[in-house]
Amino acid sequence: MGVPKRKVSKARQGERPSHLAISAPPLIECTHCHELKLAHHVCPTCGYYDGREAVTIEVTAPAEGQR
Repeated sequence: MGVPKRKVSKARQGERPSHLAISAPPLIECTHCHELKLAHHVCPTCGYYDGREAVTIEVTAPAEGQR
């Protein structure tokens, strides 16, 4: 079996898993309300998916004293 000849520095150790970094999810614009949403998901703002209403979104009124 191969044995390392020298100690691997911490900088080199950190280079190995560098491609596993988590990135922000890609967001696209909703074709109905133009808000940002995840691709292939129902828009959380308007409830539309693929040009039709998939989910009915209920709007709640703010409580008195709050704006």
